[in-house]
Amino acid sequence: MTTSAPATSFTDPAPAQTLERVAAALRENNFAVEILDDAAAARTRLKDLIPEGASVFTGASETLRLSGIDEDINSGGRYESVKARSVTMDRATQLTEIWRMIACPDVIVGSVAAVTETGSLVAASASGSQLAGYSGAAARVIWVVGAQKVVPDLSTALRRIEDHCLPLENERAMKAYGVPSAPNRILVLNAEPHPGRGTVLLLREAIGF
Repeated sequence: MTTSAPATSFTDPAPAQTLERVAAALRENNFAVEILDDAAAARTRLKDLIPEGASVFTGASETLRLSGIDEDINSGGRYESVKARSVTMDRATQLTEIWRMIACPDVIVGSVAAVTETGSLVAASASGSQLAGYSGAAARVIWVVGAQKVVPDLSTALRRIEDHCLPLENERAMKAYGVPSAPNRILVLNAEPHPGRGTVLLLREAIGF
């Protein structure tokens, strides 16, 4: 039976009890989890989680942009920004090297479109640039996830992508690139085979798409 949830639930932060249940399910699936008050707390926490000088790639994310995390990592000078380095490279002759850098940094920081109450992370991408790192290529992954992204199950997660995330991302992509977005690649992470590799910073507030 498919779970049905009103579209407005895709913007409402999950209550504290639900967040605790999600965190427990994620831990059962070998993800490290911290529940934090807000994006400002996550921004501070990342400085402890990521060693200075590490190579870091940030996946495209409104959560990271709105929180200031993207700017901290890519412009702050504390880390070796993969994104900053890649924009200086020639995509016609160095594309393979760029993709290797993006896929295999010391740390990748990003977000997801949904997290299920059963402990799965669901990410969608037009290009797939962050998905190789998420799925296993990067040495460590940290996801910053707003409380409104909690959904009951996978079918609701996929509907959240189509009904909620895609229209907002389309609007952003048209303004930024002049082309629409599309959920060309969808990644479902049901568990982490290597305990300690993946960390979820689950926020009590809503932020991002």
